[in-house]
Amino acid sequence: MRSDAAAGSDVASRLTALAGEPSPGRRRSERVVAAHKLVRAEYVYLAALAAFAVLAVFAHLYAYFAWDVRVTLALQSLPAAWMLPFMRAVSTFGDSWHGWALAALTMLAFAARRRRTEMLALLFSVGAGELVNRVVKWLVGRGRPAPTLVRVSGAWARESFPSGHVTFYVCYFGFLFFVAYALLRRGTNARRVVLTLTALPVLLVGFSRVYLGAHWASDVLGGYLLSGLWLALTLHLYRRWKARSTFHQDENKVQT
Repeated sequence: MRSDAAAGSDVASRLTALAGEPSPGRRRSERVVAAHKLVRAEYVYLAALAAFAVLAVFAHLYAYFAWDVRVTLALQSLPAAWMLPFMRAVSTFGDSWHGWALAALTMLAFAARRRRTEMLALLFSVGAGELVNRVVKWLVGRGRPAPTLVRVSGAWARESFPSGHVTFYVCYFGFLFFVAYALLRRGTNARRVVLTLTALPVLLVGFSRVYLGAHWASDVLGGYLLSGLWLALTLHLYRRWKARSTFHQDENKVQT
C-alpha cells in the first residue's frame, strides 16, 4: 500500500491540475525549454555580431568588393521603366526629415493610446539606432559608390557603410511589426494588413539603395546586420519593460 505522504502528493497534483495551474514538474520543464531557447538566441546574436564585425573590417579596408559591382549592375540592368520612380518612393521614408517626422507621429500616436512603453521603446530603437549607425559610419569611413562604376541616381552625404536607410527601416518598421504581431488579435484583417505594410518596406529598402547607386550591396548587408542586432536588443528590453510594467499594475490592483 502506498504511504499517506504519497497519497497526499497525488491529491495535491490532481487539485493543481483541476485548478488549471501547472505542476512543479511542468514548470521545471518549461524553464528548461526557455533556457535552451535563450542559449540558442545568444549564439545567433553572437554569430551575427561576429559577421558584422568581419564585414565592417573589410569595408574599412576596401572601397568595394567585386561582387558589389556585379550585384549593382545586375539590378540596374532591369528593363522596367517604373523601377527608378518605384525605388525612389521606397527610399522616401529614410530621406532627410521624413523618417524623423514619421517616428515622431508614431510616438505621439502611442502616447495618445497610453502606450508609454511602446513609445519609449520606439524612441530607443530609432534614435539610438541612428546614433550607432553614424558612429560606425565614421569608424569605417567607406566612400559612396563611384559613378564611373555604376549608375548613381543622386548625391548623398556621409559615409556609405552601413546603410542608414536600412538601419532606420529595420529599427522603425521592424519594431512596429513586432508590436503588431504581439498586440493585435490573431486572425484579423487589421493584423494581416499591418504586418504586411511593416514587412514590405524592410524587405524592399535594401534593393532600392543598391538600385539607386546610393550604397553597395555589402553596405546594405551591413545595415541589416547592425540594425537587426539593435532591434533584437530593443525588443529584449521592451519585453522586460512590459513585464515590469504589468507586474507593477497587478501589484497596485492587489494593494487597492
